[in-house]
Amino acid sequence: MSTQVQEQEVVINAEGQILGRMASNIVRLLKEGKKVVIVNGEKAVISGEKNRVIESYKLLLTVRTLFNPYRNGIRRPKSPINIVKRTIRGMLPKSSKGRRMLNNVKVYIGVPKEFEGRQFIKFPDADVSRLKGKYVTVEVVAKELGWSG
Repeated sequence: MSTQVQEQEVVINAEGQILGRMASNIVRLLKEGKKVVIVNGEKAVISGEKNRVIESYKLLLTVRTLFNPYRNGIRRPKSPINIVKRTIRGMLPKSSKGRRMLNNVKVYIGVPKEFEGRQFIKFPDADVSRLKGKYVTVEVVAKELGWSG
């Protein structure tokens, strides 16, 4: 891999990072034109009491359509990868530019071999130690939604 590509690629460790704050920092990097790789995506945290967080995500799954009320209307994210990407997508511009930026995001569960030994970035303003209350990991939410990982 050339050095120019490595400079444009930022590897972020999501372990112990608050999902929303991390996503807003990632959007800032994407707007600068960088490619973002997120490792340990399942270890990001969502603030709030476990049952309340899971119920709010389940509420998204129960939305039905009038056309066929027995089928879900929109496909909702269930895996940790899709939950993280969906959070980032919600903060991007709703345009072709926003879709291009989302294509520059890769999320992984765990740390793939190609990224072992590389320097990871953690955002200090998104650290879980800033939370005073309860929180739940993305992995727990995904498993409650039906992800079998």
